[in-house]
Amino acid sequence: MLEFLKRNLNEFKTFAMRGNVIDMAVGIIIGAAFGKIVNSMVSDIIMPPLGWMMGKVDFTNLYFTLPNSSGEIVKYPSLEAAKSAGAVTINYGVFINTLISFLLVAFAVFLLIKAINKLQALTKKNCEAEEALETKSCPRCFSVIDIKATKCPYCTTDL
Repeated sequence: MLEFLKRNLNEFKTFAMRGNVIDMAVGIIIGAAFGKIVNSMVSDIIMPPLGWMMGKVDFTNLYFTLPNSSGEIVKYPSLEAAKSAGAVTINYGVFINTLISFLLVAFAVFLLIKAINKLQALTKKNCEAEEALETKSCPRCFSVIDIKATKCPYCTTDL
C-alpha cells in the first residue's frame, strides 16, 4: 500500500511539475487578475458615464413576480423588497444589466487586444528596420549578409 502511494505521489509530482501544467496555472491566475481589471474598468469607468448619458438607466428593478402559493401576484416596489419578502421573481432587468456589462467587457478586451497587436507590430517593424540597417542583400545570390561584408559568405562574390 505504501509503495502504491509513493508511486502515485511521484507520478503526480512529475505531472504537476511539467512545464505546460505550470504555464496553464500561471495563465489561469493572470487571467483571473486580468478579469478583475477589465470588470473594474467596465463597472467603474465605462458604465457610470454611459448610464449618465442614457439618463441614469438601470434595469435592476425590472422583474416579474410569479404567483405565490395561493395563486395571487403581489406587486412590490423593488426587486430587493420582493426578495426580502421571499417572492419568486424572474429578474430580466438584472439579466439585461449583465448582458450590457458582458458586451462592454468584450468590447474593452477587443480594444485592449487591438492596442497590444498594434504595439507588437510597431516593435516588429522597429526590429526589422534595425536589421535592415545592419544587413544588405548580395546582388548575385540575394542572401542577407552583414552590412560591413566585402565578400558574400554564400557565393563568394566581391561586394
